[in-house]
Amino acid sequence: VQLQASGGGLVQAGGALRLSCAASGRTFSGYAMGWFRQAPGKEREFVAAISRTGSSTYYADSVKGRFTISRDNGRNTAYLQMNSLEPEDTAVYYCAARRSIMTAPLETGASRYDYWGQGTEVTVSS
Repeated sequence: VQLQASGGGLVQAGGALRLSCAASGRTFSGYAMGWFRQAPGKEREFVAAISRTGSSTYYADSVKGRFTISRDNGRNTAYLQMNSLEPEDTAVYYCAARRSIMTAPLETGASRYDYWGQGTEVTVSS
């Protein structure tokens, strides 16, 4: 599956952005989806994950209550709604897809994902 992330940009602290991840090539609903981010000089870190149907989600503590992951299988697209953005959220954000069975638990490790998008940059100014 090919993934294309978009929606990044420059926003002031307290603002919001919605990232999109468009998928093509294979059956989107067969994949759990995740969002990761990598700040300059830091390792890539898990942000959020969503199950194949969207019925289950999981978030990193640092974004819980501010970010919402969702998906539209009819549009082959996953989303990350980011509210109350903080300068610490500045990073390149990547979407990722993981082949999984319907009952598989959500994964937070980057190595557990099979396909990656190219990343979209988010900059939050103070």
